[in-house]
Amino acid sequence: MRRGGIFNFFLIASAITFLMDWYVFNGLRTLTLDWQSRFARLALPWGFLITSVGITIIFLVGLNSFNTSKGMTPFHEWMLSLFLTFFVTKLVFCIVLSLGDLGRFIAGLVGEHKPGDPYFPQRRKFISEIAVLLAALPFTSFFYAMFRGKYQYKLHTKTIYYDELPEAFDGFTITQLSDIHSGSFDNVDAMQRGIDLAKAQKSDLFVFTGDLVNNAAWEIEQYIDRFGQIKAPFGQFSILGNHDYGDYIQRESEQAKRDNLDKLKRHHAELGYRLLLNENVELEKDGQKISLIGVENWGKGFIQKGDLDKALTGVDDKAFKVLLSHDPTHWEEKVRYHKTDVHLTLSGHTHGAQFGVETAGFRWSPVQYRYLDWAGLIKQNNRHLYVNRGFGFLAFSGRLGIWPEITVITLKKKRA
Repeated sequence: MRRGGIFNFFLIASAITFLMDWYVFNGLRTLTLDWQSRFARLALPWGFLITSVGITIIFLVGLNSFNTSKGMTPFHEWMLSLFLTFFVTKLVFCIVLSLGDLGRFIAGLVGEHKPGDPYFPQRRKFISEIAVLLAALPFTSFFYAMFRGKYQYKLHTKTIYYDELPEAFDGFTITQLSDIHSGSFDNVDAMQRGIDLAKAQKSDLFVFTGDLVNNAAWEIEQYIDRFGQIKAPFGQFSILGNHDYGDYIQRESEQAKRDNLDKLKRHHAELGYRLLLNENVELEKDGQKISLIGVENWGKGFIQKGDLDKALTGVDDKAFKVLLSHDPTHWEEKVRYHKTDVHLTLSGHTHGAQFGVETAGFRWSPVQYRYLDWAGLIKQNNRHLYVNRGFGFLAFSGRLGIWPEITVITLKKKRA
């Protein structure tokens, strides 16, 4: 969607939210009607109205200042996040209040109660109280997501058993990060806690599965020393994600776009990461080997530069293979049916939508309506895919329920 289309979309959304502001304002006035303090009666509805309208205006001003050659800054992400927080909160309030008003209207039509009866304002006050209580849930949740959730790093550990795993690699550990999105960070100390958690795993191998930046190579530069702290005995390896190519911002020329990508590749080297571009390396331990394969981004509906056949050039068909591929749709479309068996694929990309529910017996996220495999471990015919939920965040400056992830996978030899 072009800049004009985005602005028009949010202009319409803002017009809707102004109407909701007025509806909520009147609901809050009803709620405070019998409060003893005149100051409180005025402060709650007018405080809400001024704050909500102010956030919408600041958001529109910020949207108008959006630079398509730079993309979203943390400021734009914060304004979008606040706008969405108030929008969803008001929507819940309006739905509850409108259901109550509809009930009052129907009751008036059938003659059960007349507008002059004291029942009417009392019932609307009760409905307003319910609306406030229900609207408080998204309001507080979104604020938690923005101030705490996006840096609430979780360690996910998985042990996977294989018949074909070389004996020397029994117990071999891999730490995976994905989707750092360095252009979005707004709290370096909090981010460092995630890096420290990854370092503390002391895994044999470290891999990064794409989207180092949002749009531009310079976004990672201030964090190179920090992410460069992650080391592993068998090395650090990385691939590119869809955002790394810089396709989501406008540049003065195609050459400028290529220069940005070349610069980003150099930054991978400065981080100490060996960037795999449709290629493979052998990892050797006690005279036995496994193959680590990395492809460029290939995604259904996204850029498709990944070439699995090229990446597998020279790899023995019988070798144990670990593939780094940013988008899980590559595994769904190209990998699991490939003639050469790839035992384990490590991906990211989805972020788990940065919002959802994950409990022992239930998982839900809106991203599941777009991606079949969107988080965690998937197995099919002794082939495994692991989808990392992402280290960073993008657009919405928060996470709720789907927390930022550090993954540790242990490879084990299956015994008879």
